[in-house]
Amino acid sequence: MSEIMMKIIRFYQKYISPMKRPCCRFYPTCSAYCLSAYKKYGFFKGSFLSIWRILRCNPFNKGGYDPLK
Repeated sequence: MSEIMMKIIRFYQKYISPMKRPCCRFYPTCSAYCLSAYKKYGFFKGSFLSIWRILRCNPFNKGGYDPLK
């Protein structure tokens, strides 16, 4: 299941992300963060961390450096 999610993220990074202007408030970007979360923790914890990161990506959060722990 993690492999499928990682393929979806790579598809997004390659084809969809270049079509929009850079606007991520975090470093590394949310897609890179999600990809590394799936690689390191697998499907369930990787999904939880990915969803939590995307929820924090909003106008009320300053963003900044947020590495995977």
